[in-house]
Amino acid sequence: MLDLLEIVADPNRRKILRLLAKSEQSVTVLSQEFEISRSAISQQLLLLAEAGLVSARKEGRNRIYQIEPYGMVKLRQFFLDQFWSQEIDSLVHDAQNYLENKKSKTSKTITRKGSR
Repeated sequence: MLDLLEIVADPNRRKILRLLAKSEQSVTVLSQEFEISRSAISQQLLLLAEAGLVSARKEGRNRIYQIEPYGMVKLRQFFLDQFWSQEIDSLVHDAQNYLENKKSKTSKTITRKGSR
């Protein structure tokens, strides 16, 4: 199974998510927005469903797809954990280095003044 980053890396799957974020839709309606076949759209929806990002319900002969809120929260958290936490860690590291360098310069200045 693909991880969440691989799932949302595909432009067709991202477009499907954007369309479903506006309203729930059937494969037939979704396929009108693409230049790929309905079968290909169904395959993309299956991957999105397996990842927990969309869900479907039967309505007559049609399956109506919708965004799965918990899956989108999971996706958002994935991005926060994978990317923002690294950025925040880097920021904290840079701030610590800055403070250490500033303290080091201040103590050298005080030492020089005191040795006169």
